[in-house]
Parts: sequence; structure tokens; C-alpha cells
Amino acid sequence: MSGRYALFRWPPALASLPGFPADLAPHWNLAPAARVLMLRGAADAREAALARWGLTPAWLTDLSRAPAHARAETLVEQPMFREAFRLRRCLLPANGFYEWRGGARKRPYWLTGEASLLYFAAVWESYPVGGQLYLSVALITQAVAGQRRPLILDETAQALWLDAAAPPGQLQALLLRPAPALRERALATLVNDPRLDAPECLTPA
Repeated sequence: MSGRYALFRWPPALASLPGFPADLAPHWNLAPAARVLMLRGAADAREAALARWGLTPAWLTDLSRAPAHARAETLVEQPMFREAFRLRRCLLPANGFYEWRGGARKRPYWLTGEASLLYFAAVWESYPVGGQLYLSVALITQAVAGQRRPLILDETAQALWLDAAAPPGQLQALLLRPAPALRERALATLVNDPRLDAPECLTPA
């Protein structure tokens, strides 16, 4: 399961989007319940915002039960996600993500694409706390080689995903697209500690 990812470097074009936090800190070890950067469609552009990683509809009172992931193959049917899929789609930018493989002593791997950023498909919800509205997200995953990896969208698919008028059939087709080829590197086990959020997470094996 793609339970951790990183966003520690981003281009000026991303930082110039409306809503991009001026004080956004780099992160090498983002995990569920963290505040993550999300991109939403706004008119003919995109806007950025921070959201809690763990989808929290207004009716959900126990944040510990907020799902961080939504499976691509059941997203359209599940009550927790289907309205967000229809109305509230977003992207999560990342430099890469982590994957653990092996038996009793799993080895972490770092996976990246050809470009400096990957864009993960996600859905969002808002939830009220103390009279204020906060945002939350769930990362969409697909089954790949025995793992569940983020659903990664190329530039054309990103535009379709954020288009409020996108036909449902085309959106569902995106959920079934083959996963892109990724580069991977075996890592030392430092990243196993979820409290470590530093460049050392990427220490090679």
C-alpha cells in the first residue's frame, strides 16, 4: 500500500498557483493524517490548498476512521467516495513515493517518474470544526504487481480529472488505465521510522 510519499521540491509554476502556501515546508515522509498539498480545478486554472490526508465527510465524527485510500476499482460504487468522485476530484503532487517489499523484513523502495513531479489522483471533502471548514483527501490506488500504488495521471489525464464537466465514462476509464513505468531505488531502513522527515529518508541501501 502506498502509505507514504514525499514532496520536497517543486517548480515555480506550482508555487505561483492561487492558494499555494507561502510557508510550505518540504517533506520527505508524508503519511496518513498529515497535511498535504492538493490541487483543485478553478475556472480555467488550478488552485492549491492544504488538506488532511484522510477523507472526512461532514457526517464522520471519528477522524481516526477517515480513509486515506480509495480503491480505483470500487471508487464509483462506495458510498464513502462516490459523491466526491463525481463532484470533488483533485490531484496530489509528489516527487515520489515509498513501497515496501519482501517477507518478514521488508525492504523500502523509492519510486519516481521521468518528470520531477508525479500527480496522484485523489478526491476531497470539507468538514467543519469549531465553526471553520477544513479540507480532507483520499488518495486513489490501483493494483500493480501485487502492490497498491497511487493512480498516477499524465498531463492530459490531469486536465480531464479536474474538469467538472468531464463525462463519467471517461473518468471511469482513467481509473482503469495501465500504470506508467517508474524508476525505483532500494533504500536503507531509515524511512521505516514515520517520525523521520528529512533527506536521510532517501539514503540508498
